[in-house]
Amino acid sequence: MTSSTRQFRAQAIPTVIMVILAPLFFGLGIWQLDRAEQKRNQGASLELRRKQPPLSLTGPHPNAEQLLFRRVVAQGRYLSDKSVLIENRKHRGKTGFHLITPLQLLDSNTVLLVNRGWITHDQLDQALAEVVKGETLTISGEVRIPQPPAIELKQVAMAKTDTPPRWPFLTLDHFSDWSGLEILPFIVLQSAQDEHGFVRQWPHPRVSDMMHIGYAIQWFAFAIITLLVWLRLSLHKRDESGVAL
Repeated sequence: MTSSTRQFRAQAIPTVIMVILAPLFFGLGIWQLDRAEQKRNQGASLELRRKQPPLSLTGPHPNAEQLLFRRVVAQGRYLSDKSVLIENRKHRGKTGFHLITPLQLLDSNTVLLVNRGWITHDQLDQALAEVVKGETLTISGEVRIPQPPAIELKQVAMAKTDTPPRWPFLTLDHFSDWSGLEILPFIVLQSAQDEHGFVRQWPHPRVSDMMHIGYAIQWFAFAIITLLVWLRLSLHKRDESGVAL
């Protein structure tokens, strides 16, 4: 009976593959950890904005990204004849609309879009009648930037002729083209504490780093597996006479 030992001898092709893949996988893992850190910083920044005192929308405004999720206060008058409805909005299992009305800021030609909340079809006439044309009012809420769906149905939306128009989604460019108004590059989700009792239970997007942590673990695992496979292929059995088995 002969005994055998293992001898390390790296082979060219597995070594080349290992040299390429292991650093690549490790680098991707580091990149995902960096993305996770960015997400944590983003989440902390957004929470800090939410806790700041409301900002009055008078005079020059910061850009939309700096205002995102910031609480704001604005004075002006609603342009109710330019209201639009966003269809198929859900609340507690019921289907309704989000009522979007432009607010012309006080002593300015600038217009702010306000999402006044969720309403049912039966509440529509009452909602439009609650605001007296030309009445100056103060609204408060949180800044958001509306995003279009992955596939835009712009031609369908533009073809709607209901009064007020009913659109499947809202984009700022679409509204500006339709209304001819000079609008600010963001929308305000009106506060539930403001008058007129529409449903205003806005979701608060949560910024999580867990997806990137999971991806980082996956890439590090691939790097380790690559090294282990290379080591396994580089170890060869030899008997006592030195002959490879």
